[in-house]
Amino acid sequence: LSFSNFGSVRLPESTKVAQATAIVKQKAPDLIVDGEMQADTALMPEFMKRHYPFSKLQDRANVFIFPDLNSGNIAYKLIQRLGEFRAVGPILMGLAKPVHVLHRTLTVNEIVDMASIAVVDAQTRQK
Repeated sequence: LSFSNFGSVRLPESTKVAQATAIVKQKAPDLIVDGEMQADTALMPEFMKRHYPFSKLQDRANVFIFPDLNSGNIAYKLIQRLGEFRAVGPILMGLAKPVHVLHRTLTVNEIVDMASIAVVDAQTRQK
C-alpha cells in the first residue's frame, strides 16, 4: 500500500513500495502481487480494471502490506477498534526464532490466539 497508484507520485516513500513489489514478483512469480497502490484502489476492482487494466488483480485485494510499522500499526488498531473486530497480531516474521509481541490491551482470547500462532510457528521450524 502507498499514497501513490502505480507511479502516480514519485517520492522516495512510494518508490520504496514499488521496489518491494518488484522484488516479491521476482522471487515469487506465482503470487498475484501488485502495487504500489492506494488502499481504496486495492479494494475497488472495477476502478482498478478501468484505470489500471494492466494490473493482475481481478478482485479486491485480500492481503495488504503496509510500507512501514507506523502505518501498519495505525491501520490495524483503527480497523480493530472502529469495526469491533477480533484481531490477531502483530505477527512478526523473518526472525530466527518464533517470537511474538503481546501488548497490554490483549484479552485472554487474543493471548490464546497469539500463543497458537507461536506454537504452529515453532512446530513448522522443527520439520
